[in-house]
Amino acid sequence: MLSPGKTLGVLGGGQLGRMFAHSAERLGYRVHIYEPSADSPAAEVSAHAVHAPYTDLAQLEAFVRGCDVVTYEFENIPCEPLWRLEHAGVFHPKWQILEVAQNRLREKTWLRKNEFPHVRFAECEVGGDLDAAIRSIGLPGVVKTADFGYDGKGQLKVTDEASLARAVSSFAGQRAVVEQWVDFKCELSVLVARSSAGETRCFPVAENIHTKHILDFSILPARVAPELLEKARALAEAIAARLELVGLLAVELFLTDRGEILVNEMAPRPHNSGHWSMDACATSQFEQHVRAVTGLPLGDVSMTAPAAVMVNILGDAWKWSGDQCVGEPAWAAILREPRAHLHLYGKKEPRPGRKMGHFTVTGTDLAETFERARRLKAALHA
Repeated sequence: MLSPGKTLGVLGGGQLGRMFAHSAERLGYRVHIYEPSADSPAAEVSAHAVHAPYTDLAQLEAFVRGCDVVTYEFENIPCEPLWRLEHAGVFHPKWQILEVAQNRLREKTWLRKNEFPHVRFAECEVGGDLDAAIRSIGLPGVVKTADFGYDGKGQLKVTDEASLARAVSSFAGQRAVVEQWVDFKCELSVLVARSSAGETRCFPVAENIHTKHILDFSILPARVAPELLEKARALAEAIAARLELVGLLAVELFLTDRGEILVNEMAPRPHNSGHWSMDACATSQFEQHVRAVTGLPLGDVSMTAPAAVMVNILGDAWKWSGDQCVGEPAWAAILREPRAHLHLYGKKEPRPGRKMGHFTVTGTDLAETFERARRLKAALHA
């Protein structure tokens, strides 16, 4: 166990690192951030920050040696430097999990090899026959880049011959994954924490609503049958155990029209759909991440309110004239609501589609809480 007072290193300087640093500080740890860009949300609140490329082995090794454990706040970090430096420190989760999660093809292949339910897929190497791969899966389908995809980036839905031709042209020269289109009732996610001793805790299952491929609302508890919630939790726990996870893992799932639960993606870090835990759970996902990577006992994951809805705040909430930002969102609409909790990420420049913050609404009735969250989101944009 790493006692409070030790130094935790985080690779990545975004908002997840910022909120991790806040939780670590409350537990008495120091946080160091390694982030290539000089202006990052996490660096602002850390005890020390290094700004250098992930491929700078000298800088990265010095950073790792200066920390008692190193973790991640996003998965798109080159793994080769971590492999070369694994002798220099302790990484939780291990870099091999990062390697699986950051590549759609490796991720799907790992799920298939380990017999976890997943979307049917085909692979296409660089220079391969993407047309044939798409036809082998059938229409409709989705073509995705193999590497470094998130928030709907690097993917194209294929529904007919015209969109198939566009996909073949768009993905020329890239490794790609072709997935069967899934008709689903809803999207779910489960956050699971696991310690080096094998202690495991699953947060309540979230129901997620996306708009333009970006998470819009997370609804707790998810509006599905209890036996499906238990199935989702058991699936996440089994994946964490098979990966030999130490840390936090987000497992994104489809609940299909036929009642199947399929794994869509995994992320070995805190997750956007877990932000509600900061205001409606006995232990936030960020504190749980700290506990898991330091070897502290894992915290209670009971909800502290019967209902909670998290809403993402994107740069679209700012007032725009063309491509010029001309005004702030109506913050007072949220701040005057006693059951709403506002969190902003300290990003200096809003952009449409950029995650700038979130708010969570708690209540006693789920339908009323969801409606209140929708009204507050509309008021924010007014």
